[in-house]
Amino acid sequence: MRTRILGQLQVCAVGLGTMGFSHGYGPAVSDPEAVDLIRKAFDLGCTFFDTAEVYADGANENLVGRAPAPIRDQVVIATKFYLDGSHTRTELGRQIRAHLEASLARLGTDHVELYYQHRVPDSIPVEDVAAVMGELIAEGKILGWGQPQATEEQIRRAHAITPLTAVQSEYSIMERMWERDVIPACEELGIGFVPFSPLASGFLSGMVSGDDIYTGDDARRVITRFHKDNVRANQPLVDLLTSFADHKGATPAQISLAWMLHKKDFIVPIPGSRKLHRIQENLDAAELDLIDEEFARIESELAKIERHGNRTDEDVMSLKKLLETDQ
Repeated sequence: MRTRILGQLQVCAVGLGTMGFSHGYGPAVSDPEAVDLIRKAFDLGCTFFDTAEVYADGANENLVGRAPAPIRDQVVIATKFYLDGSHTRTELGRQIRAHLEASLARLGTDHVELYYQHRVPDSIPVEDVAAVMGELIAEGKILGWGQPQATEEQIRRAHAITPLTAVQSEYSIMERMWERDVIPACEELGIGFVPFSPLASGFLSGMVSGDDIYTGDDARRVITRFHKDNVRANQPLVDLLTSFADHKGATPAQISLAWMLHKKDFIVPIPGSRKLHRIQENLDAAELDLIDEEFARIESELAKIERHGNRTDEDVMSLKKLLETDQ
């Protein structure tokens, strides 16, 4: 597997987002199956695994801790803490440390390579968070830190206090808003960019049908790009990817990831999957090269295609109400 640099961390060019093993996309897989899939992903070359304390109330961190335990020194683990409200600087430090210690216990390790603030609320100064992260780096509790879904302003303010390792945000052929300012800022400042949902929650695999039905805690129930009319309206995008995939002897998902990898060398996507052949398909995209002409043709064709539907935090939060009515 080819490698890339996030800040000062060396990682595989395509990582693995592990949330779906526990929740968010329908019934979870069993713990033994999830552990086995993570270990097999490592055997296929994946050394970068992403989790968070909120994924299944910590259960996902337990999985990510157990799976690579025998080869802990060969992998990079990223996790996230979530805080909102207002806090004094001293209280903020205590809270972040408490969250980190709980995550370390679940992960079964004495440090994590990458520690994200899970969303960046206006109520907590980014400078205060950055200062705490600097202390944790100095103590060896974390090796680097990051911000998901941060604005350019938040990135610059935080980076000035303690240099950021990575910014993690939703980014794909269907969600490109970060290209305007955030990705250029990351390039300027030497910060890695880690796209979650780089395949638009599986939409860009080309396997989605407008007749698909999603149940339980599957977020696709509320992500509007999966509404029947939008699935059909977005078919030209899938057709474009399929055409390029046929030409390259690849899959639409691999073309989507190769497009992203070609764009900038500090971008490291973390697609998730619960099927081994899909994990291998995604990881193999790291070896698929687009020449400049092919990339330019894809960009030219994408500029002609309108996207329909998206994914917002507000929509995902509305899933809770649906789950309540299911009971």
